[in-house]
Amino acid sequence: MTPREYIGRIAPTPTGLLHAGHAATFRLAHDRARAARGRVILRIEDIDPQRCKPEYTDACLEDLAWMGILCDEGPIRQSTRREVFLEVWQRLREGGFIYPSPHSRRDVELAAQAPHEEEPIFPTEWRQPPSEGLKWAAPAGVNWRFRVPDGETVAFQDGRLGAVEFVAGRDFGDFVVWRRDDVPAYELAVVADDIAMGITEVVRGEDLLVSTARQLLLYRALGAEPPEFHHGPLVRDAAGRRLAKRDAALSLRALREAGYSPEAVLDSLHIPSHVAGNSHP
Repeated sequence: MTPREYIGRIAPTPTGLLHAGHAATFRLAHDRARAARGRVILRIEDIDPQRCKPEYTDACLEDLAWMGILCDEGPIRQSTRREVFLEVWQRLREGGFIYPSPHSRRDVELAAQAPHEEEPIFPTEWRQPPSEGLKWAAPAGVNWRFRVPDGETVAFQDGRLGAVEFVAGRDFGDFVVWRRDDVPAYELAVVADDIAMGITEVVRGEDLLVSTARQLLLYRALGAEPPEFHHGPLVRDAAGRRLAKRDAALSLRALREAGYSPEAVLDSLHIPSHVAGNSHP
């Protein structure tokens, strides 16, 4: 069998300025692609019109260039790829994998037995039969959820963490793939694009491990071969909190203006400027 060409992607969401944690993850993705003699695609995940702003896209491109993160293709904007996402929604609907749900995230939080959970499990008694979805010609106006196979272990081998597994229905429940405001959800959009772009390895932060389990179910439903996954460590502040875009003082723009070099930013995080990782054929 001929080995696949390595194709990676860097996929920022322009809802704020990039921070040092993004620098670590994107540099890792960039360097793993280069070590594998592969290509890397820049994809701007700007599907949410309420939160994504053009000025943040411009700032992102500037920051990536300053960090020396150069992509072979892109930027490709998800906001221009609605037809791709609609086709995937239709395939999932026709396959009976998703159903319309009138319940909001707030409804789920209120119904949860353990309200303190970061993401409560969707109550199974609220599920709709697959036939309900066939009544809809378009997704707008209601949330659409993927029905998970309760009790099934979803396992994968992570490039950094090794064997990882989650149990559907226990660690995560039925998840949204299309929002009532007619915007595709993260899980659907990234899987649709990673398939279309031929991505062979996804490099991102370990806060998205559960998302990987969800996305593996989508790959299977669509009959597509999933990529490999490599989840990097999260960068935290002095108090141990994961960096967020609201941490303006640690944005790449602020660090650059304070006189830091790209190498100094990575050194301050104790991350080497070149992380080859495992090479891919």
